Amino acid sequence: MTTLRVGDTAPDFTSVTQDGQPFTKADLMGQRTILYFYPKDNTSGCTLEAKSLRDGKAELAAMGFRIVGVSPDSERSHRNFCAKHELNFTLLADTDHSVCEAFGVWACCARPSSSTPRGASKRFSPRWTPRITIGRSPMLTNKQNNNERYGRKTTGKRGQAQSA
Repeated sequence: MTTLRVGDTAPDFTSVTQDGQPFTKADLMGQRTILYFYPKDNTSGCTLEAKSLRDGKAELAAMGFRIVGVSPDSERSHRNFCAKHELNFTLLADTDHSVCEAFGVWACCARPSSSTPRGASKRFSPRWTPRITIGRSPMLTNKQNNNERYGRKTTGKRGQAQSA
């Protein structure tokens, strides 16, 4: 499994946006990007996270960031997810898991779940959905667990958060 560290160059990748447009590592050049990974469109936790990013987009843009989400769902699923929740950022359809694998978030599992395709030995790591900050050159500048709402940090007690 790929293990990225702060300061590593972002891996090469090619994907497709929810609108069918190609998207590669080169598209990250020159902009600070929040690249976040999530397991599935329209699930409760992933929807809350996406809405939080949507609601914080103006603040993030003022700091010079753009948002790009990645999940194994299809372009069509992403279009529906964006329309249903009025998402205002790019989602990448990583149906072959190549982007997730390149960034180290498609991991081996000892016991595949009932939803793991027959014969599959890898799945999305549900407890660790990373948020990766990429600077103006495609280099990893931050890597965080994304189970919290973006822009918040925990105080150590569940349900309590303070602005970061």
